[in-house]
Amino acid sequence: MEIGLLHPGAMGAAVGAVLTAGGARTSWVSTGRGPATRRRAEDAGLTEVPDLAALAGCEVIVSVCPPAAAVDVARSVAATGFAGVYLDANAISPRHAEEIAGLLGRATVADGGIVGPPPRAAGTSRLYLSGPAAAVAPLERLFAGTPLRPVVLAGPVGRASALKLAFAAYNKLTYALAAQSHALAERHGVGGELRELAADVLPDTPLGAPEGIASAGRRAWRWEGEMAEIAAACADSGLSPALLAAAQELFGRWRDHRDGDVAVPELLQALVSRPE
Repeated sequence: MEIGLLHPGAMGAAVGAVLTAGGARTSWVSTGRGPATRRRAEDAGLTEVPDLAALAGCEVIVSVCPPAAAVDVARSVAATGFAGVYLDANAISPRHAEEIAGLLGRATVADGGIVGPPPRAAGTSRLYLSGPAAAVAPLERLFAGTPLRPVVLAGPVGRASALKLAFAAYNKLTYALAAQSHALAERHGVGGELRELAADVLPDTPLGAPEGIASAGRRAWRWEGEMAEIAAACADSGLSPALLAAAQELFGRWRDHRDGDVAVPELLQALVSRPE
């Protein structure tokens, strides 16, 4: 099977490695991508192609990109005349998932939501799928038996995205709340006491294990956009987007720490400093 992958970031490259391990020839577009992306693509066994037009003949294109870019990526793919199965596996609102399905009029579009870390071991990550059977069924077969376990949801495009965002809202807000709490405690000289209290009472949470905040800080550049998508989904559903907008602003203060080594005290200090 010929598959196109857009684009091999940390999650995308891991998905690509799953596909190549299953025997699929999986290609990525190198134009405009940096050396870090190239290293990830090579490690995943992906095949380099120069531009999107080279993917037009693929049977499947999988989009795993920052949420804010998902619609533009789909629009660019549509311009190539792609007519295969398109999997949008991004953390986007149901409304944007529906918009993407409309953009790709010649393709058959499946809505996907990846829950869990980059899929490298069985039992850690799920790919929720919704949409027309003509798109969902071949994707379910493609990922069956891999570390990225497919789970089919009955219903149209948008349902997988809704589940992904509902889960992400709780999961990622816990890191925002933990960071805010630790920053407040540090500001008043009781950081050590909060760490001791939380480790004793809530040991298996980001509050009780604040070292996880460092990992959140490295991914905040992506989570910032994801919060915007969840806020939009809440507004579309008649729910208040205010909590998600606040988390978006918090994660925005960490965007400069993308993929780097950063200590928790530095991240906490960024929360009490004025944003640029």
